[in-house]
Formats: sequence, structure tokens, C-alpha cells
Amino acid sequence: MPSDPAPTPPLGLLAQLDLPDPDSFDELRNPDGHLRPAWRRFFDWLPADETPAGFDKRLELIAQQIKVDGVTHNIHGADGTAARPWSLELLPMLIEPADWAVIERGVSQRALLLDTMMADVYGEQKLLRESLLPPSLLYRHPGYLRPLHGVRPPGGVHLHIAAFDLARGADGHWWVISQRTQGPSGLGYVLHNRLIISRLFPEAFREMRVQHIASSYRRLLDTVEAQARHIAGGSPRVVLLTSGPYNETYFEHAYLARYLGVPLVEGGDLTVRADRLYLRTVAGLEPVHGVLRRLDDDYCDPLELRPDSTLGIPGLLQAVRAGHVVVANALGSGFLESPAVQGFLPAISRRLLGQELAMPSLPSWWCGEAAAFKAVLPSLAERVLRPAFPHPERGRATVPGEAGVADWVRRIQDDPDAWLAQGRLMLSRTPMWRDGKPSAGAAMLRVYAIADTERRWHVLPGGMTRVATRSPLSVSMQHGGSSLDTWVLTDGPVDTFSMLPQRLKVDDIATRRRPVSSRTAENLFWLGRYTERTEQAVRLARSMLNTMDADLDPPAPVMDALCRLAVYNGLAAYGTPSASRAPQVFERSVLAALASGAAQGKPVQRPAVTSIASHIGALEFSASALRDRLSPEQVNLVRRMGEEFNATFANLDDRLPTVAQAMPALDRLGLQLAAVTGAQTDRMTRDHGWRLLTVGRLIERLAGMAHTLHVLLDLDALRSAVGVDLVLELFDSTLTFRSRYQRHEDLLALVDLLVLDDANPRAFAGTLRRLRTELGKLPGTASAIDALRERLPAEGAGITLDELRDLDDEALRQQLCVLSDRLQQAGTRLSDDVGQRYFAHAEGGDRLRRV
Repeated sequence: MPSDPAPTPPLGLLAQLDLPDPDSFDELRNPDGHLRPAWRRFFDWLPADETPAGFDKRLELIAQQIKVDGVTHNIHGADGTAARPWSLELLPMLIEPADWAVIERGVSQRALLLDTMMADVYGEQKLLRESLLPPSLLYRHPGYLRPLHGVRPPGGVHLHIAAFDLARGADGHWWVISQRTQGPSGLGYVLHNRLIISRLFPEAFREMRVQHIASSYRRLLDTVEAQARHIAGGSPRVVLLTSGPYNETYFEHAYLARYLGVPLVEGGDLTVRADRLYLRTVAGLEPVHGVLRRLDDDYCDPLELRPDSTLGIPGLLQAVRAGHVVVANALGSGFLESPAVQGFLPAISRRLLGQELAMPSLPSWWCGEAAAFKAVLPSLAERVLRPAFPHPERGRATVPGEAGVADWVRRIQDDPDAWLAQGRLMLSRTPMWRDGKPSAGAAMLRVYAIADTERRWHVLPGGMTRVATRSPLSVSMQHGGSSLDTWVLTDGPVDTFSMLPQRLKVDDIATRRRPVSSRTAENLFWLGRYTERTEQAVRLARSMLNTMDADLDPPAPVMDALCRLAVYNGLAAYGTPSASRAPQVFERSVLAALASGAAQGKPVQRPAVTSIASHIGALEFSASALRDRLSPEQVNLVRRMGEEFNATFANLDDRLPTVAQAMPALDRLGLQLAAVTGAQTDRMTRDHGWRLLTVGRLIERLAGMAHTLHVLLDLDALRSAVGVDLVLELFDSTLTFRSRYQRHEDLLALVDLLVLDDANPRAFAGTLRRLRTELGKLPGTASAIDALRERLPAEGAGITLDELRDLDDEALRQQLCVLSDRLQQAGTRLSDDVGQRYFAHAEGGDRLRRV
């Protein structure tokens, strides 16, 4: 096989790849075996001493960056939802200017055609009257929304963005495989792929004149804002609507919202009042004028569409009909995604645009047409059979083969409108680098067309190339597929546009201040609570194991108190014999709870048990739902915390861990929690959301510490030095106490530091002082805030030093028991009040049950 002269080592290896099947187009080489010009130029810009080991190192950098950024793609299975790291290949997909000109022309025409079709189908319906579109393809499709017939969206644009999956045939020509119009996914991944790969090959990226993609994102936002401005009468508020953390592409929803600078919201964050859309925030209702949606049509409004949807906004269709909100894309475009529609597009294009289609679709035969079914019947075994309408029992594409033709003919004859046959296309093969050697994968390119305010269409110069290493006929990210960055080369100037906007006006400032939605505030509140709860549980577990592992036998009251606290905090099973009666049994119960809780820890799932692992899982769940507000470092720190803790107990084969194995894991977890707390304290904007996070932490601290002190006092565990050391450890106040009181261990000294000292952040008085301060800065009327603060003592800890004068230890113990019980109840009631005031309307079945 011919080869290029003097290749660099990776180039030499790539050139030795076996030629693919002659039915597939080779993206790397010409038919004569020489590298295509673009690839020759790509390798020319690599270092002269580049080696396979260098390529492997770049692959490691990709994996590392994906992990650092927390880029995930959720996989749904029988056991729930699991977050899988996003898969990105090292080598880009290279598209020459001539190829891109063909794609750009064909895709922009298609997007215009689909938008024009929507305007007709929901308007004059010429296509139906002239039999250019079969009525059953429209009216049977759940994506056609009858309630919106006759509704013209603001600005007259139905589609703001459309995605097209393209493939190259063996002759090098491009074909449209499918089209996505409801909420095309992938834009966030496209952007992140570009940022990673362009940094790995900076010289090649620059010198090969790869077209930039930022202006396309700006155009999308500008178009929606321009149309929404007429509704707002000024600067509009645009949000990005997601179905939430369980969505398979939730990462890109959060990433895209952050990049565009718009709030990420779920259906429960929005409400319709008087035919207008509002965002529920902790400060009240804020109008919303534009929605970039990543939610399928039928889930968007449970009142008029799918009644079992907990993801949508009741009344949204009425707001759309009233013309009070721009939805991008407009609701009702789902029928355009049917593969059966593609067979009718050539005639529809001639009728609506007066043009022939510039890029063909795969040959399609809709079985609802008797002539089409009869024509395809002799070759049915070789065709791809697809459902014309989405249906859970019809599955996905199938190639029947000779043995299955008879069964398929019967199925089709039972309901011919529901099926179509499509031609098969061997996908082109593009080079990849895996496991230290070259390989090739079947490639499919997804490109995005974006409309401007004049209804002109522009194709994002790039896209997401997906590759499969198994089947040469299909690609699926859910079934092991991977992605490539897509480089569109240009002979002209490179677009140097940046997403940095033009100079802001004074009127823009208010809308640029991101509101805190009630759902976001609730997640932040519980992020604070679970952080504090996990810290307390870790401190208790460490203290407990240290106490039981000490040489001296601890007093029975101390062991009984530890037992009660352990059961209450999920660190020992209910019914476990007291540590004072059976210390070894109790210790085994604690170690078993640590191991079993870790084994059940599934970050994206609701935690099933109360344990340290379940607290970490709940903490991770809250953090994952806040990806648009927390830094990637914070999210990754929480994720790694769970991974490392669970890994400690993962390979024990049903054996209990030893204290020597558990303690380092707890120590490490304590350090990581300190880092999480530091990030929350020092690396977040002090808006209403942060204040609610802080309030959540303080409420959890108040209730947890009050319960701890009540148990220790109730069981009279503070009479011994061991009990004093234990309470100081649990209140994280050992150093301060010893420096202040040296060897004194009087109960009054403990009261001074742990109850009355408002300078001690772990004392009741210190916690209450901060809690009253943060509550006072929350939004609301003075009377509403006063009602919250009335749950707490008006000042100090609710007790003064003078009130303790002349009390003996027993009277002091009784009074402290009453105080700690009162403060624990105050924390619980305050939590309910905060939730009722700021979160009660953040409804939805997918919300984590908070306990």
C-alpha cells in the first residue's frame, strides 16, 4: 500500500490502518491510500518528535480534564440512573471547505423548510389540502399539538435551532439520516469538546484555520432575546428549561446555561399567572419572557398535554397562545422528527420553497402508502424498518433479514401507517487513537442550524461527530459510542467572535443579576444541611471508634450515650446491644454500617439508608442539581469524596472492615469535608442562595449539637474525663477549652464554652447569633423575617450566666437538658418555616425526599 514520505511515528501507524470496507468512505485516506490533504496538514503541525506515547499522554489529559470538569452522560438502566464520564476521542473530525459548503447549503435549506412546514401545518395547512403530507402522519403523531393550531409565535419563528444527523456514503456524498427539532441536544458537549481538543493541538488548530463556533451560541441567544424584548418592553429574562439531574444530558444543560449566562430552571421553578410566565424565586415571582427548552413537547404542560408529567409548567400552552412568552423551539415540532416525513420532503420543498432539496435523505418508503409498500416489499429483508411514530412497544430500527420477513409483513399489514422502510448506509470510517494504537470508527455528524431575527439560517461551523466501534450502521452514545471534536476548515477569514457581549447598558444590569429560584434555594439549603450532617456523623464515628479502641474501659454512661447517638445518626443498627454490655458486638455493628452504607452509595440515586455514605450521596445529589451555580471544583470534590470513601469498603468480599481500615477513610473524609466547607464559605457569592445554604448549615448544627448535648446530659455521661473529652471532640472545641480551662472539667466550664460563648462557632450562642444575622438578610417583609427569628431565643443561647448562679451540678444538668431539647425543636420548626416560605412551591416528583 502506498504511503507518504518520512511520516512521523503516529502518522506512520495511522497510515498502516487496514483499508475499510469498500462500501465505506475513508475519512483519513484517498482511494490510492495516500493521506487526504487535511490530515497531511494536521500531522505536519505536530511536533517532529511526536511519538505514540505522546498521543497516549494526550488521551490521559482528555480523561483528566473530563473528570476535573465533571462532564457526564447519564445512563438509564434497570437499577436506576448512573453518571458515566463523557467519552471524547483524541483526533478531530476534519471537514474541508468544499465539503462544508455542501453541508451548509443543504442544512440551512432544510432548516428553513422545516420552519416553513411548521408555519403551514399550524396555519393554512396547504400541505394537507394538496396531499403533499398524509394527514395520518400528522394527526397520529403525538408531536402534533392540536391546541396550538392557529397560533403564530412571537416574531413568526417556530424553530430557532434544528439539528441534523448526517453521514457520508461510500461515494463521499452526504446524506441526512435524521433531524431533531424539539430540544436538540449536544450544543454543550460540542463547546466542551472544542475547548479540550483545541488546547491539545493549538498549532494545528490555529494554522489549519479552523472556524470558531462562539458566534453561533451568541446568535441563538440574541434571536430569542430580540423576540422576547417585544413582550418584555425592555430587557427580557430568558431561562433554559431542563428536565433535571436525571436527564441523560443534564451536564450540558448546566454547562450551556452557564455559558449563555441564563438561569437553569426546572418546570417546578416556573408558574403561569394570568397567561404570563413567572420564575418562582426566594424574593417572589419574576417575569420570564423567553424559554430555551431542553424538554420534549409532551412533558411541557400537564394541563393540556401529558397529565402525568411532573416536569412541565401547568398553563404554559395558554401563555404561548396569548403570545406572552417565546419558546425555543416552539411547542409542536415533534412530528417533524418522524423519519416517515423525510420521504415527502422533496415535493414539499418544491411547493413551499420552489427549490429542489440540496441534500438528500436516505431513501424511505412509508408503508401507509400502498404503492410504496408494494415497491419495497421484494427488498424488505435488506431494509431498515423504523416506527413512524414514537411508541414504547415498537422499539427502534430493525433489519428483519430473510428469516423475519414474514413476521414483519404481518406486523406492518396490521398497521401500515405506523411503519416505514429505509435504505441502509455504511457510515464513513474516521481515524481514532485508542490503547496505544490507531483504530477506526463509524462516524455520524450532528450539525446545528440556528435562525437569526430575519429568519435566515446559519449553520454552526462544527458540530458533534459521534463514532461507534461496533456497528458500521448506527451510532449511540447510550450504547458505548464516543464523540469527536469537529473541525471545519476555511479558506477565508476565521470568525474571531467571542461570547463576551457588547458594552452593557444601565437597564441591562438588573436582568443580569441572576435570580435565585426556589428550587435552587432549596438545593442550596439542603447542601448546607447535608454538609453539616455529614461532618457531625464523621466526627461521631471517629470519636466512637477511638473511644472503644482505647486501652481504658470507658464508663458505662459514656458507652450508653455513644450507642444512642450512633443509632440516631445511622451509625449502628436499631436494636444493637448497648456498647456498655456488648462492646465488640456494638463495634461490629458500627463497622458493618460503614461498609454496607458505602456499598449502597449511588451518587445519582436517592439514598436508601441513613448512614455516612447516604449523607454523602444526598450531598452529591444536591451538588449535581446545582451544577450551574457551583464551581466544577466543588462538584468534583463532593463526587471524589463519595468515590474514595466507598472504595475503602468495595473489595472486602462481605468481610467487615477493621478499625485500622475505617479510621483512615474517616480521617480523609474529614479533611475533604473541611475543604467543602471552605469552598462554601469563601468561594460563593453572598446572594440569597448562599444565605439559605448558610442557614441550612446553621440549623443542622443547632439541632445536631443540641441533640448530642441532650443525650450526654440525659445519660449523665459528662461526669467523667472520658465524657468531657468526647463532648469537646463532638463540638470541635478541644483546643479552645484546654487553652482556656487547662485541666478543669467542671460542667460550668463546658457550659461557658459550648453554650454561652457567642465567639465559638460551635457553641449554641455562636450558632444562634449567626443564624439570626443570616435570617435577617433573607428576602421578605420585616414581619415575615421576625416570624422566622421568633423561633429562636431573642439573644444569646436563651440562658445567661447569671441564671446559673448558685445551681449545683444536678440542677444545672436539668436546666441544660431543657434548653437543649428546646433548641433542637426550634431548629426543626425553623427548618419547616423556611421551607414553607421559600421552597413550598418548588414541586415535582423528582425532588429528593429531604429528611
